[in-house]
Amino acid sequence: MNQLTFLGTGDAMGVPRVYCDCDVCTEARLSGINRRKRAAVLVHGDGEHEPFMIDCGPDWRSQMEDQGMRMVQTLLITHAHFDHIGGLPEWADACRWLGVKGQLYAPREVIATIQSQFPWLGRHMNFLETDADIELAGWKVHSWKVCHGHNGYSYAYRLEREGYTWAYCSDAIDLKAAEKQPLYGLDLLVLGTSFVHELAEFSSRSVYDMVEAQELLRDLKPDQTYFTHMSHDVDIRQNYDLDQGITLALTGLKVKLGE
Repeated sequence: MNQLTFLGTGDAMGVPRVYCDCDVCTEARLSGINRRKRAAVLVHGDGEHEPFMIDCGPDWRSQMEDQGMRMVQTLLITHAHFDHIGGLPEWADACRWLGVKGQLYAPREVIATIQSQFPWLGRHMNFLETDADIELAGWKVHSWKVCHGHNGYSYAYRLEREGYTWAYCSDAIDLKAAEKQPLYGLDLLVLGTSFVHELAEFSSRSVYDMVEAQELLRDLKPDQTYFTHMSHDVDIRQNYDLDQGITLALTGLKVKLGE
């Protein structure tokens, strides 16, 4: 089953933000349409291969409960910010209790940062580098560094299998030509867009807004795009008149990866 599930579509703080009474946060508390856990996706297995997750933020436990899952043994990590690795201690504890060795894939420098923050994790998992192209669950995976603006850098992933190509780029802004190159020729792109139109000083920002993202997409021309990593600025109830082929990802949304 070549399928992707959005386990979370929120930015670093999630929605609702505990201190906020804006319309979006209020709605998220009431009906939950805008309720967003931290961004992560599940790439389903196909019988021959086990599923894997991209990123493991602090909502990992509740995301697993949402899916009725007790374990996923393989993770692919984009970068070592808390909203993308905050769930690793709970995942490691699951590995310990179940007696399995987790498989954590990430670029070498991301692994080094994770190990410095959680030096005991190595007892429960293997760290596997993605700096050279790897194969994971039947997918050919290519990683590369992308600009994360004020927050430094992140990594994006391009995955190819059986003629289908998609990419996951949750935390990026102001991509230069070399950083954009692996994002051409995609059937599907998952792209982080924290705001509809962010007015903060550009040098202080770290993720595309939807206005900038659409300009990027007019160049890249993926067949389908799903926006994720959305803050409480984004109201799913609104019609933002986005370009054709763009969808705001909802928690639990399932998307086919190929035929």
